[in-house]
Amino acid sequence: MKKRILITGAAGFLGSHLSDRFIKEGYEVIGMDNLLTGNIANIEHLFPHPDFTYYHHDVTKFVHVPGNLDYILHFASPASPIDYLKMPIQTMKVGSLGTHNLLGLARAKNARILVASTSEVYGDPKVHPQKETYWGNVNPIGPRGVYDEAKRFQEAMTMAYHTFHGLETRIIRIFNTYGPRMRLDDGRALPTFLRQAIEGEDITVFGDGSQTRSFCYVDDLVEGIYRLLLSDYEQPVNIGNPDEISILDFAKEIIALTGTDQKIVLKPLPKDDPMVRKPDITRAREILGWEPKVSRKEGLAITYEHFKKVIAEKANPDT
Repeated sequence: MKKRILITGAAGFLGSHLSDRFIKEGYEVIGMDNLLTGNIANIEHLFPHPDFTYYHHDVTKFVHVPGNLDYILHFASPASPIDYLKMPIQTMKVGSLGTHNLLGLARAKNARILVASTSEVYGDPKVHPQKETYWGNVNPIGPRGVYDEAKRFQEAMTMAYHTFHGLETRIIRIFNTYGPRMRLDDGRALPTFLRQAIEGEDITVFGDGSQTRSFCYVDDLVEGIYRLLLSDYEQPVNIGNPDEISILDFAKEIIALTGTDQKIVLKPLPKDDPMVRKPDITRAREILGWEPKVSRKEGLAITYEHFKKVIAEKANPDT
C-alpha cells in the first residue's frame, strides 16, 4: 500500500513544493489549507492526480482525516512579517492550537510528524553562525514575537509529545528560502527586490543594509525536509544555505541580475529585525548527508524568470 502523508499549509509556497515532491515519490498526499495566506493556484495542477486530495480546513479547529496516516508535515502558518503583523492572533493560534491538534492526530494515527520551525527562534542572535544548541535572543512582546514565540512554543509542545507520549517527531528550523510560487507581495526582501526591479521601482532597503541573510533555494530545502522526515533524528535540525550576504549587496546583486538601473533607497529598520542570519549546517551534513546544491546565482535566475512571467500575466490577463 502507498504511504499516506498529510501536509498542512499545502497551498502555500513550501507546502505546494512538498506536495509535488511526495506525489513524485509515490505517496498518497492529503493537502490541507484554509487559504489564509496560501494560493489554490499553487496546487491546482495536482487536483486531477489520483493520489492527491485537498481539504479546505483551518487546523486550529479539530482535525480529522479518515483512514490511516503514516506521516504529517505541519507547515500551516503565516510566515512573512507582513502577514503575521497583520494576523498576530491567527499566527499564535496556528503555532499553538494547530500544533496541538496535529500532534493529537499523529498520536491517534500512530504517524510520524515533522513540524516546520524557523531560524526566527534564534531571534536577533548573539551567536553567529546559529547552531541548534543556541537558545536564541527573542523579544516575546515585540512585534515579531507573535511568530517567533509561536514557533518556540511549537517546538516545546512537539518535544513534550515525543517525551511524554513517545510520539515520533521531527523538527526542522528553516532559514530564508526562495523560489517559484513565493508571493510577490509577501514583504520579504527577495520577492520585493525582484518585483521592484521588474516593475522599474526603486529598491527599498531597510536600515543601512548591513544586516545579513542566507538564502536557500526551495528544491534544496525540500530535499532536506524529505531526508529529515525519513531519518531517525529527533532533535531540531537547521536547513538553510550558509552562503551569507548583506542585504545591501543583495540589492546590488538583484540590480545586476535584472539589468536595471534602479536607485537603492534606505528606509528605517523595523523593530527587532535580526542583524545577522546564517545557519550552522554541521548537523544536517553529518546526520542527513545534506547540503545545498543550488547556488544563489542559479536559483535567482530561475526565480527571476518565474516572477517575470507572473507579473506579465497579471498585466495582460487575457493573453
